[in-house]
Amino acid sequence: MFIVIGFMFTGMLVGYLLRKRKVKFINNAITILIWALLLLLGIEVGGNKEIIKALPVIGMEAIAITIAGLLGSLIAARLLWKYFSKSEKKRA
Repeated sequence: MFIVIGFMFTGMLVGYLLRKRKVKFINNAITILIWALLLLLGIEVGGNKEIIKALPVIGMEAIAITIAGLLGSLIAARLLWKYFSKSEKKRA
């Protein structure tokens, strides 16, 4: 855990020291590293038999959570729209 925190603070220090310079390769490096991490995560998940067996259940739970989150967001947005529409009418 301390290693992870140490790397984070080292990155912050390097970023602070290089803040005035234009470092162009950072965006490409970050993109490539994220792709590599996703590849390694996929390899790890694909090699785990328990996760592969539970994939249909995990998938259904993910769909349920997604739909619930979407519906909750839509309802909250609609309620806020009505609330602010009433406030606008009262001002006019």
